[in-house]
Amino acid sequence: METGLNSKDAYAAIKIGEFRSFIYARFLFSIAIQMQSVVIGWQIYSLTHDALSLGMMGLTEAVPFLMVALFAGHLADTKSRKTIIVYSAAVYIICISLLLLFTTLLNKVLLLYGVMPLYVVIFFTGLSRGFMSPAQTALFAQLIPRELLGNASTWNSAAWQIAAVAGPAIGGLVCGFLGFGPAYSIVVVFLVFGMIALFFVKNRPAPQWKRTESLWHSLTAGIRYVFNNQIILSAISLDMFAVFFGGAVTVLPIFADRVLNIGAEGLGILRSAPAIGAILMSILQAYYPQFKNAGRNLLICVAGFGVATILFAVSTGFVLSFAMLLIGGMFDNVSVVIRATIIQLFTPDEMRGRVSAVNGIFIGSSNELGSFESGVAAKLLGLVPSVVFGGSMTLFVVGAVYKFAPKLRTLKL
Repeated sequence: METGLNSKDAYAAIKIGEFRSFIYARFLFSIAIQMQSVVIGWQIYSLTHDALSLGMMGLTEAVPFLMVALFAGHLADTKSRKTIIVYSAAVYIICISLLLLFTTLLNKVLLLYGVMPLYVVIFFTGLSRGFMSPAQTALFAQLIPRELLGNASTWNSAAWQIAAVAGPAIGGLVCGFLGFGPAYSIVVVFLVFGMIALFFVKNRPAPQWKRTESLWHSLTAGIRYVFNNQIILSAISLDMFAVFFGGAVTVLPIFADRVLNIGAEGLGILRSAPAIGAILMSILQAYYPQFKNAGRNLLICVAGFGVATILFAVSTGFVLSFAMLLIGGMFDNVSVVIRATIIQLFTPDEMRGRVSAVNGIFIGSSNELGSFESGVAAKLLGLVPSVVFGGSMTLFVVGAVYKFAPKLRTLKL
């Protein structure tokens, strides 16, 4: 792909029109998903006041994601990636519309069945995200020349992180001042505008490759490719375990209620802190890329994320808690950009959907399974000890990867 753009230009990727449209669409989808996550988390907590119920929310979304991941990756390498995203987004719109109905016109359903209808809808949002994720990652690479993949990953991450700031903040504020119904209505609006932005991206054909293997062989090809590549495997394993053990997002409603006493409005601000840190780091990375000693920087930043998590757990003040989440977000963003660039550079185009699906199983599901782990750990160990344990496990994982993955440790991009 010839663009005539300077790969050292900090704004090179976003000067490509279709990539901008893709980023707009992904931004709007992401802000809707982040907002919905805060709103439904607060709704379930307000109905149950139970940490395990919040953990079950993550598990309910992770199970369908895992169920369809490999097949979704196969589809992303054999069908139009844009079409898959459009259909997945349409299903997500239907799901949020159901949440809106359960909260307003059909609120008697929640009175009769408790939070179970909410879990059913979450299950289908998990299915939708399972198909959308590998298609988005694979389409991303078709819009950008290889020499701009690092720069594009930085801006892609920045867009997602801005959405992760705005989504929780809007969700918490609207939920706190106007209620759940208006919050879900705004989520639907963001999703619809995301669909509109996506229509400005041309429909690209699936990559041309010889499809002589069986369906099962194709479904598992991504797994074999990842496990035969030490750099990719160690990079996504590092992120997976860091997210699984180190994330404190799931139990933030409990911290907001019992430790900091800041309510739904404060919860939205607290949820946005990691993304604010990530945005600041994205801007720095656009001008000062962290690829020269990528492996070393990846390990340092994941360790920093673990330390920030531990300090957040023992904090009893809003300012310190916000600061630790912000710093954790800064470290995490370096990890996200480096890992995304590694996967794009080391994966051939005809394998991107399937490798992305495996990455989704490692990373995407670890968010939801990590939510379940956080809920269970908080139930068994107590709120603060559970988060300290998670941060400590993150540091242990960094040490293990440093020892057993020398290719990643010495990687330079």
